[in-house]
Amino acid sequence: MKTQVAIIGAGPAGLMLGHLLRQADIDCVILERQSRAHVEGRIRAGVLERTTMDILDKLGINRRMHAEGLLHSGFCLADGGRLIHIDIAELTGKQVMIYGQTEVTRDLLDAAPDRGLEVLWEVEDVELHEITTETPYVTFVKGGESARLEAHFIAGCDGFHGPSRRSVPQRAGREFERVYPFGWLGMLAEVPPCRHELVYANHARGFALASMRSHSRSRYYIQVPIDERVEDWPDERVWDELSLRLGAEVAGNITRGPALEKSIAPLRSYVFEPMRHGSLFLAGDAAHIVPPTGAKGLNLAASDIVYLSDAMIGFFKRKDALGIETYSARALARVWKSERFSWSLTCLTHRFPDDSPFDRRMQVAELDYIASSPAAQLAIAENYVGLPL
Repeated sequence: MKTQVAIIGAGPAGLMLGHLLRQADIDCVILERQSRAHVEGRIRAGVLERTTMDILDKLGINRRMHAEGLLHSGFCLADGGRLIHIDIAELTGKQVMIYGQTEVTRDLLDAAPDRGLEVLWEVEDVELHEITTETPYVTFVKGGESARLEAHFIAGCDGFHGPSRRSVPQRAGREFERVYPFGWLGMLAEVPPCRHELVYANHARGFALASMRSHSRSRYYIQVPIDERVEDWPDERVWDELSLRLGAEVAGNITRGPALEKSIAPLRSYVFEPMRHGSLFLAGDAAHIVPPTGAKGLNLAASDIVYLSDAMIGFFKRKDALGIETYSARALARVWKSERFSWSLTCLTHRFPDDSPFDRRMQVAELDYIASSPAAQLAIAENYVGLPL
């Protein structure tokens, strides 16, 4: 098989890149090791920046997003019973959209056949070859048969555990990582949200987040020790803990119900540099991970794809290699700013096991400053809605 761009991974990053390339009449093939049902069933982020919405608008794959998504104009920070409202619409003139990553993925997949975007599912033993040359290729096994896909470029959109980043020689890259000493226990429930905006709560027992997927479906999170087990958290225990951590004003509006899904995810900050090695380009979780605080994971992947699709379209359509040469530097400049915001919001809203009384006083002082300073609120708001590309 031959194509212009081989895309590894059929998550949102790979699918968005594939659609943008096909819109420009550039050939590409997506390889995915999981089944379509598995990919569509993954529960992930739910807050879309303007950048991510713009991609779906540009592709014309936006009908469900605008019909079912919820535009949000702000969010709240909670601490010690008080709510600090960050009015992002008033401060920045922009809004974010509540629309689950699961739905984004489904929309992109549903549109793929009519737009000539080919996805090969359940491929095994994916290996990248000759990535420092102009003739790289990918080998894999599909249905028990070995296959080879030749391309001009390879886009590694295969997540943190995929083969793309591991194909870069150790001497050619550098890793930066911070692993947090706790995780998030997430629970999805078919109950109306307790508030029309997200609430990020700092409590003595740990962080909590009240979020949503729709007017009738809620998503909640609580901070738990890294070695905690989901089996130790029956639904009622989660609801009790949420009610305590979110504070009386928010908890009074919580509607309880059975969990549709519960899981525990570890938190880490991670960046791999550079995001290009020869003919291989990394995007999304293959190159960087952010804590879910601040909802940057999917949106940061989307900004990578804006840079990468522009670069590849310029190369194939205009013989312009500038975007290819500058992709890694442009993407990393935004990656590190998003890493900083996610890290700072995580530190502000969570209780760390080794926190001293001084550390707690610093949290309180920072929250007091945010509550009283329009300038501090503006800085948070402009990062939350997404920095300019």
